[in-house]
Amino acid sequence: MDKKLKIEKEIIDTCFSELSDVLNRTLEREKNNIEKSVSFILEALKNNKKLLICGNGGSAAESQHFAAELVGRFKMNRKGIPAIALTTDTAIITALGNDFGFDSIFAQQVETLGREGDVLCCLSTSGTSANLIMASLKAREKDIPTLSLLGKDGGKMKEISDISIMVPSQDTARIQEVHLLILHVICQMIEKILFASKDESL
Repeated sequence: MDKKLKIEKEIIDTCFSELSDVLNRTLEREKNNIEKSVSFILEALKNNKKLLICGNGGSAAESQHFAAELVGRFKMNRKGIPAIALTTDTAIITALGNDFGFDSIFAQQVETLGREGDVLCCLSTSGTSANLIMASLKAREKDIPTLSLLGKDGGKMKEISDISIMVPSQDTARIQEVHLLILHVICQMIEKILFASKDESL
């Protein structure tokens, strides 16, 4: 086997092995918190409230992915579930960033769009992003409970979130990969519970 093929094989094997390990440890440690998060979200939805979702970088993309699965569909044809990704409107984000600073881009949207009883969902691999911390503190002021998907040691986000789901890894890529699975699990559970009486599976 030449050097290039050996390197490729090592990277493939390592990435799959690391992800499998992180998945198993996350399931062992966080299964109860995942179940709690679903109950948390369902309570809001049953009261005609919505989800506000935010994150930076890859977590911004996952925020939008999560909102799309809820507003559209995951595995069932059903009514949309109200969810807004706060990462999508470039005019709002650039205006707020330019006028008030990047740290304010989510907090100001929470202040404006959030209502008591909504749920703020924050995605962060580190738990230290200032704009997510500010958004969470603003949510607390408005009696909006917070759910955070985190990694590493959870940072300050772990301290200020009502529910934290922690991925036990220091690797940003592995954390994001597990976050995506958790979001898919949450989508599937919400669909099954809210629309269980309808045979609309794809």
